Amino acid sequence: MATLVSSSRAEAVGRAEANAPFLRSSIAAFPAIAASFVEEGSDAAVGKALSITGESVAEQLRRQRHALALAVALADISNEKPLEWVTATLSDFADKAMDEALRAAMLERVPDEEPRGLAVLALGKLGSGELNYSSDVDLVLLFDPATLPRRPRDEPGEAAVRYGRRFIELMQQRTPDGYVARVDLRLRPSPEVTPIVLPAGAAISYYESSALPWERAAFIRARAAAGDLDLGGSFLQEIRPFIWRRALDFGAIQEIRDISLRIRDHYAQGQQFGPGYDLKRGRGGIREAEFFTQVQQLVHGGREPELRAPATLDALAALARTGRLEAEVAQAIGDAYRMLRTAEHRIQMIDDRQEHRLPADSEALEAVARLHGSESAAAFLEILAPQVEAVGVQFDALVSDRDERLSNDPDILRSELTSMGFEEVEEAFRRVADWRSGRARSLRSPPAREAFEAMLPTLMRSVAAGPDPIRSLNRFGDIVDKLSSGVNLYRLLSARPKLADLLSLILAHAPPLAEQLGRRPTLLDGLIDESSFAPPPDAAELADLFLVATRGEPFDIALDRLRRMVGERRFALGVQLLAAHRDPIVIAEGYSDLAEAAVVALTELVSQEFRRSHGDVPGGELVVLGLGRLGGRALTHASDLDLIYLFDAPPGTQSNGAKPLPATDYYNRLASRIGAALGTPTATGPLYDVDTRLRPQGAQGMLAVSLAAFEEYQRNEAWTWEHMALCRARPLTGSDAARSKVRRLICSILERPSDPARIRADAAAMREEMARHKPPAGPLDIKLGPGGLVDFEFTVHTLQLTSRIGLDPRLEVALEALVSDGLIDDGADPDLRLLSRMLVVLRLVGSKAMEPAEQSRRLVATLCGYEDWPSLLAATDVARQRIAARWARVKGDE
Repeated sequence: MATLVSSSRAEAVGRAEANAPFLRSSIAAFPAIAASFVEEGSDAAVGKALSITGESVAEQLRRQRHALALAVALADISNEKPLEWVTATLSDFADKAMDEALRAAMLERVPDEEPRGLAVLALGKLGSGELNYSSDVDLVLLFDPATLPRRPRDEPGEAAVRYGRRFIELMQQRTPDGYVARVDLRLRPSPEVTPIVLPAGAAISYYESSALPWERAAFIRARAAAGDLDLGGSFLQEIRPFIWRRALDFGAIQEIRDISLRIRDHYAQGQQFGPGYDLKRGRGGIREAEFFTQVQQLVHGGREPELRAPATLDALAALARTGRLEAEVAQAIGDAYRMLRTAEHRIQMIDDRQEHRLPADSEALEAVARLHGSESAAAFLEILAPQVEAVGVQFDALVSDRDERLSNDPDILRSELTSMGFEEVEEAFRRVADWRSGRARSLRSPPAREAFEAMLPTLMRSVAAGPDPIRSLNRFGDIVDKLSSGVNLYRLLSARPKLADLLSLILAHAPPLAEQLGRRPTLLDGLIDESSFAPPPDAAELADLFLVATRGEPFDIALDRLRRMVGERRFALGVQLLAAHRDPIVIAEGYSDLAEAAVVALTELVSQEFRRSHGDVPGGELVVLGLGRLGGRALTHASDLDLIYLFDAPPGTQSNGAKPLPATDYYNRLASRIGAALGTPTATGPLYDVDTRLRPQGAQGMLAVSLAAFEEYQRNEAWTWEHMALCRARPLTGSDAARSKVRRLICSILERPSDPARIRADAAAMREEMARHKPPAGPLDIKLGPGGLVDFEFTVHTLQLTSRIGLDPRLEVALEALVSDGLIDDGADPDLRLLSRMLVVLRLVGSKAMEPAEQSRRLVATLCGYEDWPSLLAATDVARQRIAARWARVKGDE
């Protein structure tokens, strides 16, 4: 009898040498293991493998693992030991190796401390003690900041990550002795943003509030496997209610249905049994057997603790024993699972690779069959086929009918995306697959995913019809990723196709709005409320609203709240423009009023905070002057703010606070803080870019200048171009008296007698200089190009300075006076309005060269009041010719 057994074992060694390169090399490296197996059996061979030593922990673990792989393989292919023994032996070694590796990692940094406070949770097949022959180990690493030993200057989190990195290195770094196990930490919460070792408390909060449905299934098999077992055990005890819910509600059923659909459709469709079949992911494969079992556990395990067995075969037995699964079904699934796992091991023994597919190559498949002990590949497939079908039939029953939606089948989905009009089908396919992975917070609940799937076809069709669809999908992806909860939005988009169309319009045509949504997805909330399409309030009303909303808040919170409110209204104005709710010129006025209100409110908030330390300057006041498009109430979505800070204070005064400052220092520091509040990007996003180079002496001058110094400079030193800029200056802040005083001063400067010929010559020279340094971005640059808005502004400002008529910062008001006096034709105003509309629209829809994408051109034309793009271009060309002719006449070329 002993001779027969020894002969059988020797035959298994021969099969291993003949058909599996990895096992052949292992026998050569560890002949004593093979000899022990033949002479004494599997247990003795395993014992000998685990007794191997090395000069370091890393070397010893690698040599033990290599020798153990040989001993287990021989026990397996000889059928001396069952599957449960094979997987348990591999799992036990992994536990032991992880414990030793973690201990070594910690002792390297704190040799005088007993390792504690860091736990290794095993999930997946290691968690259930069913580790593959060549498998990753799915782990979650947790630490307790209160008990983790660390060096004096190490923060707990920093120390934990150091230990974790060294642990991973000891486990998976390949050396001449091989490796211990490949470590996969992607099952931890939000792996793309979280450290590799998590505080236990934070992890508990995550699983109690934010975890995904698939994580429930994953944690069925979780256990504390190494390190601080008490810490790991207490953590699992804390999150048990997350895994095992007592009440089976509609949401739980939907979770099960959704996960089932995604596993079947995403991994299995189109995979026919035969050469190349995926034993893990194919229809009727290992994953379906496991998930079929876990579904039954999720349904009933909350009320029946005896069903919570982590191992698949144990769970099937428990389900049959309690009557929750028919005994015949449990037996069929169990038998299939054993056979599928055994076949998977045969494949992995060939080259010690984490492979799950049957070889497509006939010779390679024959080698796997011979290693198993089958006569041929055909005989091997004949054994597997009924097992695969048994699992597939049972898993089919989990999949119910579903509503119309984009397919989960990769090939069908690609076909659907192609028919929608996507040219870069693979990019679109990858984006949809990423959303369906469940990683985004906004797609974690079953209702959110259902709503998302319901609205996805409509959104994808709209996006495909727009310009640069992949970029639009990426922008939408930013929104999906950053939403904390998406169910209401997705339901709304599904229920209100017009809103879905509007979102597609933004994604397709308005990069600035899409980027805003990417930074702050909550801006979409405003689209739900019809008030976002109401006419915007004026600047004074808005400023009051902002100050009331921030009253009583700490300074930092008040600033952030004000920034959010401004951002929301700015976004709403862009949406109004894109959706044709308002004339672009009205939108430009709205942008300007919003910016003015922001300047007024932020100036007040910053001044209040500044007074806490420095008090007030008796008799002093700060006036913020708006110039350019802000002064002329003609801002676009992309405009920066041209500002000059002026102060009026008695000579020699200083502030009366705890830290007094001379008036000049006081107002310069205050102006600097106002500029920072306006222009510094924060978590709520950037507000405005601020340009203060129009102040006296430009960037070389003081940030805030006294009113007297400003007057002196403007009267005696300023260049003609600075007076042209002053034509659009408008006081924004300060008391009524202060603003009136500044306005009178500006008018008196501009109304001074002047030399018209010199002004025209200076203006012409300056325009030529600007053309050299700031050439048009393209032929459609209606701002800097010939006959564009800059030429128009130069024309108007030259006429204002030479005639001293129409001195109003708003061009349309100035034109009315100039037309009345016969200084310019009455066609100037329509030309200004056409180009202004185009500028406002193209700043939202066009590129830097103001060239809209082909698909956006009709939209641009419509928003500007024309039927189509050629009609708009024709009208623009005529207007630009007239503007160029006016400028030529004014500067004296005619």
